[in-house]
Amino acid sequence: MSNIQETIHQMGRQARTAAYKLAQLTSDEKNAILRSMATVIRAQAPLLLAANAVDIAGGVEKGLSSAMLDRLRLDEKRIEAMAAGIDQVATLPDPVGQVIETWERPNGIRIEQVRVPIGTIGIIYESRPNVTADAAVLCFKTGNATILRGGSEAIHSNRAIAAALAAAGAPEHAIQLIPFTDRESVAALAQMDKWLDLIIPRGGKGLIETVVSLARMPVIKHYDGICHLFVDQDADLDMAADLTVDAKTQKCGVCNALETLLVHRDVAADFLPKAAAALREKGVELRGCDETRTILTDIAATTEEDWSTEYLDLILSIKLVGSLEEAVSHINQYGSHHTDVIVTENETTAERFLTTVDSACVFHNVSNRFADGGEFGFGAEIGISTDKLHARGPMGLRELTSYQYRVRGNGQTKQRNAN
Repeated sequence: MSNIQETIHQMGRQARTAAYKLAQLTSDEKNAILRSMATVIRAQAPLLLAANAVDIAGGVEKGLSSAMLDRLRLDEKRIEAMAAGIDQVATLPDPVGQVIETWERPNGIRIEQVRVPIGTIGIIYESRPNVTADAAVLCFKTGNATILRGGSEAIHSNRAIAAALAAAGAPEHAIQLIPFTDRESVAALAQMDKWLDLIIPRGGKGLIETVVSLARMPVIKHYDGICHLFVDQDADLDMAADLTVDAKTQKCGVCNALETLLVHRDVAADFLPKAAAALREKGVELRGCDETRTILTDIAATTEEDWSTEYLDLILSIKLVGSLEEAVSHINQYGSHHTDVIVTENETTAERFLTTVDSACVFHNVSNRFADGGEFGFGAEIGISTDKLHARGPMGLRELTSYQYRVRGNGQTKQRNAN
């Protein structure tokens, strides 16, 4: 076993011990520690900014895109948002101990289905250092010990954030950050099923596929955010233009940003010039299918690859369709089952879209940028699952719990109750 493997296995043993201690904390005790974490994050803002400056300088040297550098960057506003997110998690109801269902059998046995922590969770992620705080505090609130493995581009920021969180009074080893950023550490974590109950990868498709191929424990996947917005023939075109611009440009380097615009050909001639002008004002590069380019004659042609590309940049592909069915077929074929939107004033059409698009989040007349745990009222989120089991969509506190059956009686035996 290599030094990296030995270190990570030791972290796994420590996490298991910490998880047992976490399970004994009351909600009030966990919330007090969370508020302390927020206080420490605020107090150590200068240290976090200094560490992040090292990462930003390294990213510039490596030639990271402006969108990637934005994902990596911390400033005072983002640090305050991180701390405020922790404070918010402290105010949220604790799902641990919640009785999901209760019933009594004819023999007098009383059965409860109760939410409990999953136990130990490994999280592998890239770029965004705020994920260190989001993931750690959500797991902590739900009584789960966490082993974090961030990307090399944010290693200094991640270390500073993890150290701040660990200094706030949590049980020892409840929150651990792997100090290595090489691929061997990913493999070691993914194969450590003796100590990890669940692993969650957040990042590019290549990372997720690697984790899935290696993991010996359940994986909750956060695949690409290839999100669509469909402008129906019965859409309010002003609303559609506003939603399109917001969905693409409010923040383009995130998984819930718009990547493909589908437009019903009956309204394309009226809608596309208006939308294109607004998008160009924001610096968006437009690409279109052959029909789109008969209206927007100066844009580049799309390729087959464009329809399945998560740009994470100011690039938008446009396709004309002749029906709701054609739009849904395109989404189900090329989308990533993340978040897809219809803009229409026809309620019947909207309901058909919502029930036939196979995505975790389906929206009607709402920007797909609202596909977010905070916007759903979950507080900070650990990611948006594109799986169907055991969690789907924004993963808040409830999705980080399992359940157990608690059975109570007064001496019932199977032999005595046998038929």
